[in-house]
Amino acid sequence: MSGGITVGAVVITMGNRPAELRALLDSVAKQDGAPVEVVVVGNGSPVPDVPDGVRTVELPENLGIPGGRNVGIEAFGPGGSRVDVLLFLDDDGLLARNDTAELCRQAFAADPELGIISFRIADPDTGETQRRHVPRLRASDPMRSSRVTTFLGGANAVRTKVFEEVGVLPDEFFYAHEETDLAWRALDAGWLIDYRSDMVLNHPTTAPSRHAVYHRMVARNRVWLARRNLPAVLVPVYLGVWMLLTLLRRPSRAALRAWFGGFKEGWTAPCGPRRPMKWRTVWRLTRLGRPPVI
Repeated sequence: MSGGITVGAVVITMGNRPAELRALLDSVAKQDGAPVEVVVVGNGSPVPDVPDGVRTVELPENLGIPGGRNVGIEAFGPGGSRVDVLLFLDDDGLLARNDTAELCRQAFAADPELGIISFRIADPDTGETQRRHVPRLRASDPMRSSRVTTFLGGANAVRTKVFEEVGVLPDEFFYAHEETDLAWRALDAGWLIDYRSDMVLNHPTTAPSRHAVYHRMVARNRVWLARRNLPAVLVPVYLGVWMLLTLLRRPSRAALRAWFGGFKEGWTAPCGPRRPMKWRTVWRLTRLGRPPVI
């Protein structure tokens, strides 16, 4: 039994993928069970034509991914409180199955401590899931569902009580690591996060570095993530490990320059409130296979 759990969906768009957006909205409309209410946020752009019943919000400027999604959350009341669960879906994705919303209802009804579900992202042509889309270190088997420590931003479901308790996504991040920031806060408050391989969003295979701001934002927000959430003694360890990993990946000179520029910005720019996680949360992350030093 899904316990009468109500589900909404938030989609942000730049207005440049009207056909893909319409296909996504059609896949949401086809979900089994009670209809899923949808809000589409035009992030600094007009929203293309959408089906009847889909609400739209058009922002005069691009607030970034977390900022745009936060506007969508508030469209469902403070912290999304008018529904029990919110789906967050990329505008060029497509729900592969008609039972995804109902599976979400069942999962949240069965486990009152479950706060977030991360879907499996699969290429629509090959069916393959990239390793980076499996939110755990042991990512070789994307078909294995498991408890995890983070989630995928454009393919997930969040119980709105999580927002009520720990707050929404960090607006200031703009792009990159905003999901992990929310995940760490949720885990610190006692919520659980699951990766479900049977909840699938079809999405074309892409590289994150396609975004011009990728290297700078990844580095800056990594520093902000540590400054905001980690016990002080772990901050240099976490950032030192990630600096080493970045150098081992041998990025181009331009990418490395952007990365170090973002790293410096992460230390000099305000990052929002600092609320270091409890040591029991550090141990919990470690037991789940991802200690907060990597």
